[in-house]
Amino acid sequence: MTEENTGSCNCGTVRFRTRGTLREVIACHCSQCRKQTGLYYAATNIADSELQLEGAENVTWYRSSPDARRGFYRTCGSALFWKRDGDDYSSIMAGVFDEPTNLSIGYHIFCADKGDFYEITDDRPKFAQSRI
Repeated sequence: MTEENTGSCNCGTVRFRTRGTLREVIACHCSQCRKQTGLYYAATNIADSELQLEGAENVTWYRSSPDARRGFYRTCGSALFWKRDGDDYSSIMAGVFDEPTNLSIGYHIFCADKGDFYEITDDRPKFAQSRI
């Protein structure tokens, strides 16, 4: 049975549907993620072939590093996607999915760069940098 999930930006202009299994959520605590969201990114991913996007023309892409970009909707401010150049899948922020998501955090990355105003207190694996 194929899993199907839906979601949107805060105002609903950008909507998406996924068909397929979503990866566990990765919580990224790097400074770029914190500066974009105010806390940390919590993202799953899906093959591009299993992602249907409505309102794609409203997504603004920001080149955040030499090999990746971040997609957001500039009108309502919703952070939506992270995409590494050449990958055939897209990361989607877990918070933009409609509930129930059935998602859970698998592990934390860039913990050495996390903000000084919070602690990571769950029992999930924690990596100082990237897991890769």
